[in-house]
Amino acid sequence: MILPVTMRRRLKIVLGIGCALFFGGCAWIPKGDQPAQYLEAPEMTETLAEVTSRLQNWPEDRWWEQFGNPELNGLIEQSLNDNPGLKHAAARLRQATSLVKVEGARLLPFLEADASLTYERISQHGVFAALNPEVAGIKIMYGIINPLSFRYEFDFWGKNRAMLEAALGHAAAEEAETAEVRLRLTTGIARAYFRGQALQQQLTIVKTIVGIRRELKTLAETRFRLGLDNDQPVKIAVADYEAAFKRQAAIRDQLDVQRHLLARLVGKGPDEGAHLFAKPKVIVPSQIAAPDHLSLGLLVHRPDLAAALYRAHAASRLVRVATTQFYPTIDLTGFVGFNALTLAKGTDKLANFLFSGQSFTYGLAPGLRMPWFEGGRLRGELGAQRAEYDAAVELYNDTLLEAMREVADSLSAWQTTNEIMASHKRLVASLGDDWRLAKVRLVNGLDDDREVLRHRYPVLEQEYALRALESDQLVAAVDLIESLGGGYHNPDIEKRPKQNPS
Repeated sequence: MILPVTMRRRLKIVLGIGCALFFGGCAWIPKGDQPAQYLEAPEMTETLAEVTSRLQNWPEDRWWEQFGNPELNGLIEQSLNDNPGLKHAAARLRQATSLVKVEGARLLPFLEADASLTYERISQHGVFAALNPEVAGIKIMYGIINPLSFRYEFDFWGKNRAMLEAALGHAAAEEAETAEVRLRLTTGIARAYFRGQALQQQLTIVKTIVGIRRELKTLAETRFRLGLDNDQPVKIAVADYEAAFKRQAAIRDQLDVQRHLLARLVGKGPDEGAHLFAKPKVIVPSQIAAPDHLSLGLLVHRPDLAAALYRAHAASRLVRVATTQFYPTIDLTGFVGFNALTLAKGTDKLANFLFSGQSFTYGLAPGLRMPWFEGGRLRGELGAQRAEYDAAVELYNDTLLEAMREVADSLSAWQTTNEIMASHKRLVASLGDDWRLAKVRLVNGLDDDREVLRHRYPVLEQEYALRALESDQLVAAVDLIESLGGGYHNPDIEKRPKQNPS
C-alpha cells in the first residue's frame, strides 16, 4: 500500500520528533570528576628479609590447633557455635544473599494471576450519570478473572544487570566480613587465653614469693627477739611481705578479668570461665606461615581487604545503575482472562456471563517512560553514587596500607620476642646456678637460710618475667597469623577489578 504524500510527511515528522525525544532523554548526564584509583600494593621484600627462614606457607584455617592445647581448642569451637557477634554477622550474610534473589528477579518477567468481584452503586451525580442519565442509581456486579498477567522491563541499558551485580558484590562483602568477624573472634580468644594462662603461672610464682617473704619476715622477727638484729630488718621484711601479698591480689584480679573476657567471647556468662587455664602449657610454634609475595598475597588472604574490594566493586555497579536512570525505560505488560458486568438483580447470571466465550479478553501494553525533567534528582543521585564509589576505593586503599603495617609490625614483634626469649632463658639459667650454689653453701654451713631465700627470690622474679615473655611471644604469633588472614582464602579475588565506573 502506498501512503499519500501528506501522510508520509506527517509520519516522517512524527518519527523525527520521536527519535529526538527518545535520544534526548540521556543528553544531560554530567561528566563528573576523575574516579578514584586503586592503590598499587607496595612490596615488602626488606620487611620479610630477616624472617624469611621462619616463614613457609599461609596459616591453616584451623590455625589454633598448632598450639596443641585442648582447652584453647574447646573454647574456640564453642565460640564458633555460640558467639552472638558471629551469629549477627551470619544473619547479615543471609540477608544479603536473599537480596541477591530480589535483584535477580528483575531480569525475569513477572507472572501472576488475579481475580476480583465488585459490587457497586452508580452515583446519581457522578461522571457516569452525567454521561448517561439512565445508569444513575443502578447497582452492578463486576467480575474479573485473569489467570495470566505479566509484566517485563527490557534491560536495554544494563540497569537490572548492574543492580544484580551490586547485590552480588554486597553479598560477597558480607561473606568476607563474616570471615573477618570469625578471625577477630578466634584471635581474640587465643590472646586472652595465652595472657590468662601466663597470669595463672605468674600467680603460682607470686604465691611462692609470698611464702619466701613470709619466711624472711619470720626469720627477721626471730632474730629481733633473740637480740641478734635491731627492728630495721623486721620493718623491711614486713614491707616486702605486704608488697608481695598486694601483688598476689592484683594478679588474681587480672586473671579474673581474662576469665570473664573469655566467657564473654565464647558467648557464656562469667561463671563459665571460673575453671579455665587448667590444661598444660601451649606449644610455641617454631614456624608460622607467610607468603612469598606478601603485598599481592594479602589481596586474597585478608578478609577485610576482600570485603573492601567487593564493596568498591558493588559501588561501581551502582554508579552504572544511576547512569541508566537518565535513559528511557521500556516495559511490556499484558493479561489474558475473562470479565463480565451485570445488574445487581441479575447476579445469578454473572457466572454464566463470566465464563462464556464472549467474555474472553486480553490486552498488551508496551510502555515508554523518559526522564525529561526530574528537578536535579537524577544528577544528585549520580553524584552521590560516584562519591560513594570514590569513598569505597579509598577505603580499600586505606585498608591495604593498614594491612601492610600490621603485617610488618607483627613480623617485627614476633622476631623480637623470639630473640628476647632466648636471652631471658639464659639469664634465668644463670640465676638458677647462683641459687644452687647458695644451697650448697647452706649445706656446708657457709651461709644461713636467709641467703638461700634471697638467692631464690631473683630466680622467681625472672621466671615471673619469663611467663610474661612467653605470653608476649604467643600473642605475637597470633598477631602475625591474624595479619596474614588466619587461613582465609578467596579465589574470586585473584585480581582487582579494572572497570571504569563512569
